[in-house]
Amino acid sequence: MTTHVESADGTTPVDRWRDKKRYLWLMGLIVPTAVLVMLPVVWGLNQFGWHAAAQVPFWIGPILVYVVLPLLDWRFGPDGENPPDAVMERLENDKYYRYCTYSFIPFQYLTVILGAYLFTASDLGWLGFDGALGWPAKIGLALSVGMMGGVGINTAHELGHKKDTLERWLSKITLAQTCYGHFFIEHNRGHHVRVATPEDPASARFGETFWEFLPRSVWGSLRSSWELEAQRMRRLDRSPWHPSNDVLNAWAMSVVLYGALIAYFGVALVPYVVISAVFGFALLETVNYLEHYGLLRQKTSSGRYERCAPQHSWNSDHLVTNLFLYHLQRHSDHHANPTRRYQTLRSMDGAPNLPSGYASMIGLTYFPPLWRKVMDHRVLAHYDGDLGRVNIHPRVRERVLAKYGEPR
Repeated sequence: MTTHVESADGTTPVDRWRDKKRYLWLMGLIVPTAVLVMLPVVWGLNQFGWHAAAQVPFWIGPILVYVVLPLLDWRFGPDGENPPDAVMERLENDKYYRYCTYSFIPFQYLTVILGAYLFTASDLGWLGFDGALGWPAKIGLALSVGMMGGVGINTAHELGHKKDTLERWLSKITLAQTCYGHFFIEHNRGHHVRVATPEDPASARFGETFWEFLPRSVWGSLRSSWELEAQRMRRLDRSPWHPSNDVLNAWAMSVVLYGALIAYFGVALVPYVVISAVFGFALLETVNYLEHYGLLRQKTSSGRYERCAPQHSWNSDHLVTNLFLYHLQRHSDHHANPTRRYQTLRSMDGAPNLPSGYASMIGLTYFPPLWRKVMDHRVLAHYDGDLGRVNIHPRVRERVLAKYGEPR
């Protein structure tokens, strides 16, 4: 007699359980190939004489982030399936999933180089343009490449948490496009230690606008990563400026990448570099902002913060954006199990949930009144109205306490 072990939902025997998303993870390659795929569309529009319309496909990155993904999340909704315990080890060790993330990188760099060419070329007759791209197309192209870089930071995030040396180097290579190599250090050794505390620059506070959070997170994370690596170098009896400093060698990759591109394509490439890099890391910071907004780990009787648990990260199980971001939205499980590979991450009980996927929420972060209308009452509900358990921004503390009452 064959014994069947039931899955977590009690319906599917584990020996017949299959990852329904197995081949859907290849959707992650839509982002680094989007500009490539749009070129035939550009050519076709130019053939019809629609030259103004032919500039629109270069905006494919913002269109995906702000329009297409939110609509798809709304259409398909939450995933609703977790892998059962009995298949976790097999799923974790299936190298197919690693290759899905590895394959992002060559397409990423192909697009960066292609974008540099398109941005600076004086004759794009083969695409149907009379001369060079106009500035509307150039700005859209730079933003699209930047969007790819922002999603690339998420790919680097997945790789950088692993112990394999190859994956850790691939993480830094992926980060080079956005000049955000220090994320490799700060995220793993800074953010994961201080998450959901006032000491963490990448944890947004209740009442803090995104525009306040952005410079605090960017500069705070940069400073923290340098301090962490300087301490490590001192323990090894080395200068902080030693080449083995992972902040320095990660930044060096960006210098080599863009130094070579500017040397080849000329200084006309500089706006492309600046726009794409800044938009890329700013996109990451919008995600940082929404992942822990207002959430706070409490201090124990010893004065230390309690261990990070599912309730300290905003979660979303919306299917489509999770496919594009390798389950980043299952953020509560990620913080509880940082080395767990994306295919095994699960939606966890006790985690507060966003009303939609990250792609839908990103646009709200830019408009503080809308963001607070959607999120503030959710933070308060998560803590049963107890403001003493909320990570409140100092600037608004008095106003918040006056409105909602003193902490219990």
